[in-house]
Amino acid sequence: MNFLDFSSEIISSRQNRTVVELCKLSDRKEREARRLFRFDGIKLFDEAIRNGLDLPLVVLRASSADAIKKRMEALHGEGLFSRFGRVLLLSDDVFSKISEEKSPEGVICIAKYIDKFQKIVTIYNSADFLHMKNERIVLLESVRDPSNIGAIIRSAAAIGIDRLILSADCADIYHPKAVRASMGTLFNQPIDRVPELSSVIRQMRENGRRVFAAALDEDAVRLGDFIPESGDCVVIGNEGHGLLPETVEACDKTVIIPMTDRAESLNAAVAASILMWEFSK
Repeated sequence: MNFLDFSSEIISSRQNRTVVELCKLSDRKEREARRLFRFDGIKLFDEAIRNGLDLPLVVLRASSADAIKKRMEALHGEGLFSRFGRVLLLSDDVFSKISEEKSPEGVICIAKYIDKFQKIVTIYNSADFLHMKNERIVLLESVRDPSNIGAIIRSAAAIGIDRLILSADCADIYHPKAVRASMGTLFNQPIDRVPELSSVIRQMRENGRRVFAAALDEDAVRLGDFIPESGDCVVIGNEGHGLLPETVEACDKTVIIPMTDRAESLNAAVAASILMWEFSK
C-alpha cells in the first residue's frame, strides 16, 4: 500500500475542519473538555508509542512523511501507522504555520489524556494513602509556568520520584510547553491533582511521614545539614511567591537550599530538582 493511501489528499488549507480542531487544543478548556492534548516532534512521538498512548490523530508534513514512516516503522514494526485512529498529510506551508516548534520535525500527534497515571483526586483519609505508603512523593503548590512543570516531571522521573501531587492551581500538565519540557516522561509519571494541599499534608503526617516546606524563615534547616529519612516529602511552591502560609503551617519543618549572596533565588524547576535529589537519597 502506498503511504499516501493513509490520506486521500494533502491538506493545504488552515480552514480544514481537522486542522482547526487540532489548533483549538492549545487552549486548556478545550483540552479538558475533549480530554485530548497535542504534542509536536519525533522524540515525543516515539515516546508516546513506547508508552502505549492512544493516538486518535497523527499529522505529518507531506515532504517528510515517507522518511518519518520508514524511521518509525524501523523502530516499532511495519504496519505501525495502522494503529492510529487517523493519519493526515499537511502541505509544508500549513504544517509550518500550525506547528509549535521553532524547527518543525514533521509530525504532530493528538493523544488521549493518560488516565492510568494522571488523575484529579480527593485525598481525605489514611485509606487513600495505603497504596502510596512506600512511594517517594513530592508536592507542588501553585507552580504556574508550564515549562517548569514539565521540567520538574522530567527530573522526578530521572531521580526516581514515584508520585507528584499538585495543587489544583498548578499549570496544566498537558500544556504543549509542559509536554515538551517533560521530554516524554509525562507519559508514565504518576501525578495526582488535589483541590487542597494542606489537608493532604496533614494526612501524610498522621500516616507517619515528615513533610518539609521549601520556604525561607528563621527556623528553616539547611539542605545538607540533616539526613532525610525514608518517607520524607518536600513541598515546592510558586515561582514568585513561594508557599501559602497555611501550607507552611501544615508541614513539620521548613528547608532551604544554601546559596551564595550572588543570587536571590533559584528557578523553581532547578530548586525542585535539587530538593528531589537530596530527599531521594
